[in-house]
Amino acid sequence: MISADHLRRIAFWSHDLGPDEIERARRGIVEKQYARGDYVCHRGDRLESWTGVSDGLMKISTTSRSGKSVTLAGMRTGVWFGEGSLLKDEARQYDLVALRDTRLALMNKATFFWLFEHSAAFNRFLVRQFNERLGQFIALVEYDRSLDATARVARSIAWLFNPVLYRDDERHLAISHEEIGLLSGVSRPVAGQSLKRLESEGLIRLEHGGLTIADLDRLRVYGD
Repeated sequence: MISADHLRRIAFWSHDLGPDEIERARRGIVEKQYARGDYVCHRGDRLESWTGVSDGLMKISTTSRSGKSVTLAGMRTGVWFGEGSLLKDEARQYDLVALRDTRLALMNKATFFWLFEHSAAFNRFLVRQFNERLGQFIALVEYDRSLDATARVARSIAWLFNPVLYRDDERHLAISHEEIGLLSGVSRPVAGQSLKRLESEGLIRLEHGGLTIADLDRLRVYGD
């Protein structure tokens, strides 16, 4: 289990919970470390926990029948995911890979369902999250088919600062060109060229070991 203070640091949704709900939640969570390149789960696996990224960077991806790997989403520190698979009691429909050394918070299934059945605040968070995820994946289908590489990089970065999925005010992201390429489905050199273009247009500032968002609104709609 983890402490209540630690839960508040890694899970912004816990700030709206009552004392009893906080206690129940913290007792149902353990943390686990994954090395860069580790698979947390493969498509078809059952991951019997609701999952948060305490620290690190993850990629949700899948492989088509033709063998093409498609990145569905990137997830940085602060995001929580996997509620759909738990609620539907089904195997995961994607691969989950650590892009760097990552620590995950794993809430057991019993605790998740207790909060789901007893906490109005928790349910409000889930509804907002479901709605945002739906928009994310609809947009993914659109931009995978119609946007060029720079637009795909811009949208991938913007999703890492989605105000519903991430409640912090952070605008700096420690991330490599290789990691951005993996999240965007482009090569490292193409990611680098795209980032330089976005910087030249005033949307981001490239820095040693990462980048800072200069215009998030324009990043979200880049390529339209």
